[in-house]
Amino acid sequence: MASYFTKSIVSLASSSSVPLTRGKVTNMSISLRKDPVIYSASHRLTPNSFIKLLPFGTKTIASCGISSTYIFYYDIQVGHQFRTFHSDVAKVPSFDEYRLKDTKDPTSNTFESEMDRKFYMYTMALGCTVMGTVAAKYTIKTFLWTLGPGLNAKQAGKVEIKLDAIPEGKNLVIKWRSKPLFIKHRSEEEIARERAVPLSSLRDPETDEQRAQKGKWLICLGVCTHLGCIPIANSGDFSGGYYCPCHGSHYDASGRIRKGPAPKNLEVPPYSFLSDDVVLVG
Repeated sequence: MASYFTKSIVSLASSSSVPLTRGKVTNMSISLRKDPVIYSASHRLTPNSFIKLLPFGTKTIASCGISSTYIFYYDIQVGHQFRTFHSDVAKVPSFDEYRLKDTKDPTSNTFESEMDRKFYMYTMALGCTVMGTVAAKYTIKTFLWTLGPGLNAKQAGKVEIKLDAIPEGKNLVIKWRSKPLFIKHRSEEEIARERAVPLSSLRDPETDEQRAQKGKWLICLGVCTHLGCIPIANSGDFSGGYYCPCHGSHYDASGRIRKGPAPKNLEVPPYSFLSDDVVLVG
């Protein structure tokens, strides 16, 4: 037993390593002790106690400082260092007042209260999300309202027009929402002629009934749908129609494009008749 233990120590002592020193290190041979090395079982078999009980060498080094394998040299004066770690240095504050009651007891099973805790957290998250969304909606809505037209501008967008002052065959031009508005008193001949036009011949097909609620009154914007010029009433290639002098677009007496570069008919604004001779535009 003693010889086997001694041979084991010799095999450890004859190994080589790179110590933490600038000096040259060579493999050293050692001589065996004559007396057997026998240790009492009362010693604790820990790395520190084992180093103290080694029968040879007074200096020890450890490879990399934290390795569990120790390489021993006999009577070689090399430098070494000891590092210690204290777990009581960091003072971690207690967060028990922020924890739930179900998780404060270290002996309790947290899995039993997991669903209740998740339900509470998810409910709070959902409630905060809903309230935040509603608050953001009203904030954005209020901001957009400030960018829109005021109440006076909205009220000015509606105008009442008396139609009995417009002679037959004439076209009245007024300003509505910063745009010219055409109101034409059409004759029965013009109404019959426009309603007889086949839709297949129109670039932007619309019937005369769709554009004029009451046959004798045509209400449309005086803005050419090509590039925004103002057409001239009772001009062009179509009797009782409109002609754009900018690029030569021709509209008929129903405000429909018949010739020229304009792609669409003259726009018809929203309007309603308050009586036979009063119309509300807007």
